[in-house]
Amino acid sequence: MQNKFTMKRISIYLLTPVLFLLAGCAKHTVTPVPIPIGTFSGQFVLIHQSTQTGLLDTVTANVVLTMSTSTGYAVTSDTTTVQAGSNGSFIINDAQYLTFNDKTAPANAKTVGKSLKIHLNGVYTYYYDGINFSFYTTSADTLGYNYILTKN
Repeated sequence: MQNKFTMKRISIYLLTPVLFLLAGCAKHTVTPVPIPIGTFSGQFVLIHQSTQTGLLDTVTANVVLTMSTSTGYAVTSDTTTVQAGSNGSFIINDAQYLTFNDKTAPANAKTVGKSLKIHLNGVYTYYYDGINFSFYTTSADTLGYNYILTKN
């Protein structure tokens, strides 16, 4: 005679493939992820964590970012302080990452110094819902580059 525990376990094992078959037959709708194309404006935020104190310092700049599948991207607006004006091509990877290839960036574009401005260059994790567009990356474990933009 089988106990109730054994019967329940057998029932679960038999039911699992049926549930997978039903799920596979169900109609799935995939919502397309919007592609960030157009003109966006907002803030670039440079976050630096002090290695001595662990405290965070931030510097901001207002920026305008224009993105086009045919011409690439360009950063304009307040490019006099921390954010450099830049332009180049971009690639969207897996609807989660953006790779910017700045054709104006010097070899040490991600090294922060007193006179070096940050170029929009490299791989960034991004979020875009059709209006709000934000992306970020880190460098040297103590620097964060954040862009918080909205579509114009």
